[in-house]
This record gives sequence, structure tokens and C-alpha cells, in this order.
Amino acid sequence: MARKVNRLGIVGTGVMGAGIAQIAAQAGLEVVLFDSRAGAARAARDGLQGTFDKLVSKGKVSRESAGVALSLLSIAESMTAFADCDVVIEAIIEDLGIKQRLFGDLEAVVSRDCILATNTSSLSVTAIAAELTYPGRMAGFHFFNPVPLMKVVEVIGGVNTDEAVVNTLLELASQLGHAGVRAQDSPGFIVNHAGRAYSTEGLKILEEQVAPPDDIDRILREEAGFRMGPLELFDLTGLDVSHPAMESIFTQFYHDPRYRPSYISRQMLKGNRLGRKTGVGFYRYEGGQKIAALAPQPVPTISDFPPFWVGCEDIDLREQVVSLLVSLGGRVERTDSPSEEALCLLLPFGDDAVSASAYFGVDPERTLCLDAFMGLERHRTLMMTPVTRQQMCDAAHALLASDGTGVTVIRDSVGFVSQRVLAAVVNLACDIAQRGIATPTDIDNAVRLGLNYPYGPLAWGDALGPQRLLAILERITALTGDPRYRPSPWLRRRATLGISLLHEAPSVR
Repeated sequence: MARKVNRLGIVGTGVMGAGIAQIAAQAGLEVVLFDSRAGAARAARDGLQGTFDKLVSKGKVSRESAGVALSLLSIAESMTAFADCDVVIEAIIEDLGIKQRLFGDLEAVVSRDCILATNTSSLSVTAIAAELTYPGRMAGFHFFNPVPLMKVVEVIGGVNTDEAVVNTLLELASQLGHAGVRAQDSPGFIVNHAGRAYSTEGLKILEEQVAPPDDIDRILREEAGFRMGPLELFDLTGLDVSHPAMESIFTQFYHDPRYRPSYISRQMLKGNRLGRKTGVGFYRYEGGQKIAALAPQPVPTISDFPPFWVGCEDIDLREQVVSLLVSLGGRVERTDSPSEEALCLLLPFGDDAVSASAYFGVDPERTLCLDAFMGLERHRTLMMTPVTRQQMCDAAHALLASDGTGVTVIRDSVGFVSQRVLAAVVNLACDIAQRGIATPTDIDNAVRLGLNYPYGPLAWGDALGPQRLLAILERITALTGDPRYRPSPWLRRRATLGISLLHEAPSVR
């Protein structure tokens, strides 16, 4: 049974601790703030007074409710003030030994039924609780920054955590206005685990020189629908935070290729090219604003277009592209094979342009591939073979951009950019479900809210088509020999059965 929480203690009053204190006070809880740094707790309370004043000035809260919330915040000179707290949350440095010592000190102060919660994002909850006399009282309670805006919190039970503790924290999350999602104690929990696919695949595409950072990010924003590209996201977060997290999860999963980091981000970290905080990362910044970003690729001027021949395994998709080309004024050959003059436009899934040209038996010098996986309304990606003639590339680019839709041309790549990134994102979410780290619904809610994806990855996979995603991953795996792309059993089984990726198998006695 969940217990009612009225009085909350917070250790560590930095950005995360202050954010948790804000939403707790606004929810009507008494909040006790403590920080070992002299004056830090008072500075946090003063900062929250300024925050409440801004909310009042913007009309988001009333003056009365802001005053009530501020009155619920008290400052503790020592941790003895936590003696009558129902829950104490730590939000301090990510260091296992320091956290263990803190909770040992807290256990000597708080009541026997007080819940101890850690806001850790990367450490094992079980390990943090290992030195406690009563490890069952400890759980993870992982918020995301900025806490008031990121409306999700992961509730993580260690191997010894009492179920009542997890239930109480789930109820507390709801009381604070956040969606609580239950996760097993595993590397990265749900959100940071699931986010490895987007970040590491973006780096892998950059490693292969498929496209420069601007084009990779532009494709994933405009075509796939992500709010930020992976490389600009690295610059926002800072590689001093992101790269160690990638290495940590890779190590904790015993070097599973699925989580392999990149030498590029390690080199940048060593060179202090951290992103916005140092003024240079994948992009350059002045005053926190990006400068010298590459403009979209210029549209070539073409007066005489060759005929187009379209190759695709999916007849319906082929006809959609043929209709698009005709609507743009292109001439399309509807023969079984292309003429000697035709530009061969292929629509592969998972294959690179060389493999696609071999499959369709067409001249690679006259071949380009078009990514139709996400539709062709928002953005269009063209992929060359290593020998595609420039005039053919220019003709395809010019025609496909003639209605004002953005077009990006990339070098040869398995799965283009959007296909391989989205397949990796969905596949990793399937692996998380297969491991039982969280329910499919909690995975989708956590990732959508915690990473600002347009959809939960499993629901997104259903919309994109599990069978097509499986085919993409199988072809990329076959072409690269890299086990990072191996399809998850969760995906393979549901794609074979034709059922939703959100479907849970019956429980076993």
C-alpha cells in the first residue's frame, strides 16, 4: 500500500534539488532543504522566491498560492531536521561512495519508515542501498532537467526495495504533477537507456562521413520529426556529460555493440570541444547562439531533365513516387528496365545505393536512391552511389526540390539516415521491453516525455511498420556484419505475428 507523503526532505539544492523543491511546495508538501555547502540551501530558497515571482507576473500562479508555496520551504542547518520527514530525496554528485555515505548518515537520523530516494541518473540503486541497515526503504526517484517542465519521473526499485516504497513514490510523482514510470534497476533505467540509440547512431553516421553534422541534424529534424538533431543535442547537453554516460552504459552492458560509443566524441571531449558551454562542439557558438551553420544545400539549376525510371519492391510506393515525379513535371519510364538515358531512382529499405543498384540491375553511374520511409512531404533525402554522375545527382535534386520541399543529398549509407536511426530507436525500445525493464506503456511514456520524441518508440514503430523495420535491420546487419543492428526478439516475434509492438505476452506462472 502507498503511504501519504506530507513532509519531504531534499539533500542537495542545485538545479535538480531546487526544481524538485519547487514542484513539491507547489503541490502543498512541506519541504526541508539541506546542502552541505554553506549558504547553498538559502540561496536555493531565495532563487525559488524569484521563480514564484516570475510565475505570478506571467499569470501562471496567483500571488496567494505563490506565497503559500514559499512558506512551505524551510532551511535545515543539519540533517537532524529530517527526523520527521516521510521521504528524503538526495540530488547530489554522481559518486557511488559519496551517496552511500550520505544515506548511511541519513539512516541514523530518519524514522524507520522514512523512504530514502536517490535522484541518480546512472548509478545502480541496489549498489547505493547496499550499505544500509534497511535497504528495502531505498529506491530511485529520477527526475529530468528542468524538473518543472519535464513531466516524468522514473521510479526504480533495487533488488531489495520493498514494493510499498515503489508504490508510494509512484503516488508521490502523481501528487507532484508528474507521470511516474516504474523501471527495473538496470544501466540507464528507461530514458537514458533508450536515448543511446539516437545519439550513438548519429555519431556512427558522422564517422562514416555520410553527411556533415548540419545535414544529419536537418534530416532528422525535418524528415523524421525529432525536435533536435543528435549532434546539436550533444552540444546542448555537453560532451563532458554525454560521452561519459555513453561509456558508462557501454561498460555496464559488458560492451554490447548496441551501445558502442564513438571515438569522435571522445576526441572532442579531450580537446574541450564540449558544445555551447565552451563555444565550440559540433557547431560554433557566440553568446550561446549557434554561428556559421551550413545553409541547406543549394538547388541546382537544370533546364533539361533526363527521364526517370523508378525501382521499388513495393508497387504501391513506387506508384506514389511516380505520381510525385509526374506532378513535378518529370518524365517517367514505366518499362521493366530503364533506357540508356534514364536516371534510375531506387527506393530501398536498409540497403545502401550500391547494393540497391545491383539488386535492380541498373547502372550505378546513373543511380540515386530516395528515402521514402517517412513520406516525402516534409523533406527528401537522396543518396548517391560512389560513382553517381554529378549531372544525374543535380537533375534528381532539382526536380525533387522544385515544389519548395527541402532536399539533402548524402553519400552512400546503409539505411540512409532516417531509416537507420529510427530503426535503431525502435529496436532498442523493443530490447528494453524484452528485458522486462519496464512495461511497453511505461517505456513509451518515459521516452516521449523524457526525450521529447514526437511519439513513444513502440507506438512509433507500429506506425512505421514492424515488418518494414525488421527488414531494414536485417539488411543493415547483413551488409555491415555489425551486431549492433541485430533485430530484437521482441520486434522479430511481433513483426512475424503481425501484432503491435506494445503487445505484452501472457504472464507465466
